[in-house]
Amino acid sequence: MFFRDRNPDTLFRDRSEAGRVLAEKLKPYADRADVIVLALPRGGVPVGYEIAAALHAPLDVFLVRKLGLPGHEELAMGAIASGGVRVVNPDVVRPLQIPDEIIDRVAQQELRELERRERLYRGNRPPPEVHGRTVILVDDGLATGSTMRAAVAALRQQRPARIIVAVPVGAVETCAEFRSEADDIVCARTPEPFYAVGLWYGDFSQTTDDEVRELLERAPGERAFAGR
Repeated sequence: MFFRDRNPDTLFRDRSEAGRVLAEKLKPYADRADVIVLALPRGGVPVGYEIAAALHAPLDVFLVRKLGLPGHEELAMGAIASGGVRVVNPDVVRPLQIPDEIIDRVAQQELRELERRERLYRGNRPPPEVHGRTVILVDDGLATGSTMRAAVAALRQQRPARIIVAVPVGAVETCAEFRSEADDIVCARTPEPFYAVGLWYGDFSQTTDDEVRELLERAPGERAFAGR
C-alpha cells in the first residue's frame, strides 16, 4: 500500500517547515531589493511567510480564481487574478466555441469572490507593484498545476521581470512542465509515486482565513523595504 511506502524523510511536518526547507533552495534571491514573495491563498501563505522571512523580502497574496465551464467546472476556460487581470484559455474556448457572454457571466461570479477575499486578506492595502520585479510565486504543492498555471499567466500580464514558481513538493511531470511556463521552477521535493500534495505533509489541515490575515500582518510589507 502506498501509505506504507512513504519515506518519513520525504514528509514535511507542516507548511511552516516546508517553507523553511524551500527557503534554503531560494537563497540566491535573498536580500535583493527587486524580489517580492507572492503566495497563493490559503495554503501557500504559511509557506510563503517562511520564505519571505528567510529572504528578507516583502510578502503578499496573489489571488486567482479559475473560470470553470458551467456544468464542467473542473475544465478551466480561463482565470481572473489580483490586479484586475483576466486570462482566457484558447485551447478550451476555441474548440468548444464558448460564447463571450458565458465567459463574462462566470467571470463576474468569480470576481465577486475574488474581491471578497481581497478585502478579507488585504484590507485597504493596494495590490503590490510587480512590474519589472522578480516575483517568487508560492504554493504548498503542485499536483496538476492548474491553479499555479493560471496564476503565472495572469501575473505575466503585469510584466514582472521574472517569475519564479516555488513549491515544497510537486509531481515530477508537473514541475518539469513549468520550466517552459515560468522563468524558473523550484520544487524542493518530487517524490514518486506522487498522487496528492497532502500525502507529503504530516499536518495538512486547512489554513484558515484568520491564519492568512495574521501571517500577512506579521510579515514585513512593502513599506518595510522601501529605499532598500
